[in-house]
Amino acid sequence: MRLLHTSDWHLGRCLHRVDLVEHQAAFGDHLVEVVRAEQVDAVLVAGDVFDRAVPPVEAVDLLSDLLARLADHTTVVVTPGNHDSATRLGFGAALMRERVRVRTRVAALAEPVVLADDVVVYPVPYLDPTTARHQLAVGDQLPERSHEAVLGAAMDRVRTDLASRPGVRSVVVAHAFVTGGLLSQSERDIQVGGSDSVPAEVFGGVDYVALGHLHSPQEVVGPTGTVMRYSGSPLAYSFVETEPKSSVLVELDARQAHRRGHRVRTTLVPTPVPRTMSQVSGRLDDLLGAAGEPFADHWLKVRVTDPARPPDMVARLRRRFAHLLVADHTPQAEDEAASCTLRSAVPPAQRPGADPVQVAGDFVAHVTGSGPSDAELAVLRSAYEDVLAAQRAA
Repeated sequence: MRLLHTSDWHLGRCLHRVDLVEHQAAFGDHLVEVVRAEQVDAVLVAGDVFDRAVPPVEAVDLLSDLLARLADHTTVVVTPGNHDSATRLGFGAALMRERVRVRTRVAALAEPVVLADDVVVYPVPYLDPTTARHQLAVGDQLPERSHEAVLGAAMDRVRTDLASRPGVRSVVVAHAFVTGGLLSQSERDIQVGGSDSVPAEVFGGVDYVALGHLHSPQEVVGPTGTVMRYSGSPLAYSFVETEPKSSVLVELDARQAHRRGHRVRTTLVPTPVPRTMSQVSGRLDDLLGAAGEPFADHWLKVRVTDPARPPDMVARLRRRFAHLLVADHTPQAEDEAASCTLRSAVPPAQRPGADPVQVAGDFVAHVTGSGPSDAELAVLRSAYEDVLAAQRAA
């Protein structure tokens, strides 16, 4: 049995105002091709299908087209993540073709999708502790308001159902932050009650856990006999996501081999990279020259280190780098201790009795790395006095 595990598509997301729908569509083409080439029996999508609860029309159209194309070749199991609206994602699920299973209801999480050759997939939607605890109550006993408690209650239901199916191979699809996973800073915080993580032991008793939420592909050390992986996002959504992007090809051995302990093998399948994301720093003249040449076609974050902010800095960088996304000026000579003091001090505008011209001068120094000249101070003073005169005349 071959499964393809993917997650965190974030359809409709922009990267510093760059529309990614074209690149997300290219990933969809890649996914269909992998399903064909590897003869995948099911695709598992572990949440964050959309980037927000009310996705743009282009994202909805892209998902609709991709699910239809995948269903021509395989079964697709989709669950919502914390970015999705479970209700909107699950609209019409009961009307979809047999090979498209969009499972968004907490009440149905222990009703598995049964695949050929005795493989069962339990799609666990993202469980918000505040609401899910009421849906997972046993009698009048509510789980605690925490991610660990609600996922523990969900997995208790899964294990109860699994106990009635001896000999099957089991997969759980879940969207959560499992302890030990590495964040990449582009995931949305899901902290509730002071904690946003769940221990891996919660998922014990199943063969494979297809995880979503963390954007870096990684294996998590799970309970004995359980393989746990994050597929990661198919595209980089922040500059710290420097690792190769991928999906996970999961192979579950045949039942006889399974009983002898040969259970799960995973292989990372690289996804297409539309453009390399890089960070570079240096003096502006160096970056505009040979030092910037390797980055000419990258999505780029630039840190200019000149002592004073160069004139027309951003415009000159944009002419040099067609795909510049972020440009900052951080003087290299800036003393770190002074920098920390500046960040922790009360801003001049908040100090009682502060001279507005001095406040403006401090802002110029903060932005450019050096204070205003006498001529610039004169302009600031003249502008301030003109404003005062206008107020008095009003």
